[in-house]
Amino acid sequence: MATEVKVPTLGESITEATLGQWLKKPGEAVKADEPIASLETDKVAVDVPSPVAGVMGEQLAAEGDNVEVGAVIARIEESGAAAGAGASASAPTEIPVNPAGAGENIEARGDAEAAEDHGGEEGDAHHLTLSPSVRRIVLEHHLDPSRIKGTGKDGRLTKDDVLAAAKLQKAEASAAPPPPPPPSAAPASFSAPAVAGERREERVRMTRLRQTVARRLKEAQNTAAMLTTFNDVDMTAVMEARSRYKDLFDKKHGIRLGFMSFFVKAAVLAGRDVPAVNASIEGDEIVYRDYVDVSVAVSAPQGLVVPVIRNAHVLGFAEIEKTIADFGRRAKDGTLKMEEMQGGTFTISNGGVFGSLLSTPIINPPQSAVLGMHRIEERPVVKDGQIVARPMMYLALSYDHRLIDGREAVTFLVRMKEALEDPVRLLIDL
Repeated sequence: MATEVKVPTLGESITEATLGQWLKKPGEAVKADEPIASLETDKVAVDVPSPVAGVMGEQLAAEGDNVEVGAVIARIEESGAAAGAGASASAPTEIPVNPAGAGENIEARGDAEAAEDHGGEEGDAHHLTLSPSVRRIVLEHHLDPSRIKGTGKDGRLTKDDVLAAAKLQKAEASAAPPPPPPPSAAPASFSAPAVAGERREERVRMTRLRQTVARRLKEAQNTAAMLTTFNDVDMTAVMEARSRYKDLFDKKHGIRLGFMSFFVKAAVLAGRDVPAVNASIEGDEIVYRDYVDVSVAVSAPQGLVVPVIRNAHVLGFAEIEKTIADFGRRAKDGTLKMEEMQGGTFTISNGGVFGSLLSTPIINPPQSAVLGMHRIEERPVVKDGQIVARPMMYLALSYDHRLIDGREAVTFLVRMKEALEDPVRLLIDL
């Protein structure tokens, strides 16, 4: 008897996904709720779990195929569950990649070899359950996960573990360069050293996330009357406050005090004076809100994702910092949920962490404005008639001119500037 595996519900308005990778091969034993495939949606990677224990049967979709929600993509043979469980107890089935096999799955190994790799410790099989982001890096660098020590919970591999292993492998390869291939051998891959005068190209299919980002950004340009206004902020007061209280803040709340909480609070404060920045256009109506859900752009392995800080207008500094830190960790692991990236009313994007000095961010529809933060650098400014060096940051506000006038956009940035240059305003709501 076989049990069908269907594409799960992926979130509001998401009707299909791309089958990114099969995590199990036909004939391999699977446990109930064990991931057997990875799907790429418009926003995140999602694992498809097995509904029952048994043996992987027929796969009805190929990697790269688009599959609709509810579609049957595989079958699990339940009759092999007992045999599969017995085989797993004596010879664990592994997911790791064989570096010599350029992405092929390693077959299940015997007790002696498994014990040698894992030091005979119980529970190390857990570290072979790879998150989508970790699995992607393993495949990219042709690593064997069974030979990497995991530092995550229950010995699981983290992204940092795999990146460190890749760096070590690269260093070892540089120290002992491989012998040159025979003259008749063709280049093994696009990444191989190019022959002098050779011109090569590589075609890589766009991920579903990148396709969605491209489509939405172009729609924003085509729909909104987009304009960007700028201001600069002297970060001296924020940096001094952060330096003075960071240790006490960490001790009391268990989280580092960063810059983002200051900017979120300042944006909320400025939005009260300029409510259009937190509004949106729906048809021929303007929707104003008495709450602020701030979308925060976060870098993830598969691209930029924008989880939402709900009810930012009532959160304190510690709650904001904890939420952002949690989003950052789970974005790297590929475990953000669909609902966590829907429904924002205003976006903050921090290009400064990558070294950006100035940019014109694009609105995230149906929102009407996005704030761009940039790097802090010392620049000469005039204070009390004297030229002094100050840590300055450029702020950019891109907005939909159909809803927000230039005066309102400038006023919003001025209010933010005043609050950041005198953080006491954030405490007394001024």
